[in-house]
Amino acid sequence: MSVIDVGVTDFEEEVLERSKSVPVVVDFWASWCGPCKALGPVLEAAAEAREGKAVLAKVDTDANQVLAQRYGVQGIPAVKAFRDGKVVDEFVGVKPKAVVERFFDDLIPSGADALVAVGDEASLREALELDPRHAGASVALARILVGRGETDEALILLEKTPRGFQTDGLTARIALTRDGQVPDALEALDAGQDRALDLLLEALPTAGDSRDDVRRLIVGELDQLGPENPRARDVRRRLAAALY
Repeated sequence: MSVIDVGVTDFEEEVLERSKSVPVVVDFWASWCGPCKALGPVLEAAAEAREGKAVLAKVDTDANQVLAQRYGVQGIPAVKAFRDGKVVDEFVGVKPKAVVERFFDDLIPSGADALVAVGDEASLREALELDPRHAGASVALARILVGRGETDEALILLEKTPRGFQTDGLTARIALTRDGQVPDALEALDAGQDRALDLLLEALPTAGDSRDDVRRLIVGELDQLGPENPRARDVRRRLAAALY
């Protein structure tokens, strides 16, 4: 079912848990709200057209004021998209059909996204054939190439990729490898050892001209770990202390 009614009692299961496997768009509405009545059918049609690739959950704010308060709903219709249990996009008010369609499309993984999720080299190369500027595919493939010592191809790939922390970090790692810098840290990084970040932090004070490359590599690795990772939070704090 692509359109469901949700309330306080089943919000966690039907929205938060379900969004871990499929995007869930929540429509906060009320029966007295004219704009809600105009937007509702557009949202429902968009969800139905995607045949299970996205779910529309409708929340009556009058009957579920706790949910409206929890998610900061101040005006309706309020539309919030959930993925992995978190709000990843939202808008308020009536939007044209084209905007709503794009809102849904942005939530649904593309063919390239699905291949990146597989993660092996063949899938990553196929993903880049579908979307040559897919940053996730480029970075993941570059990591594989760097790990094999194929830095020339990795660098060419990264130069075509939109700038980002992981892109910059891998580019810095290639520079450090070619300059023969921080070999122990890079070896630990290749081996997946936690001490790699400690070694990089320790190298910062004496890195000289390579200091910025070491910093960029650390930042890139932190970005890969994610902001909620306890290890990343600790290293980020220590990095800030070392730099400032």
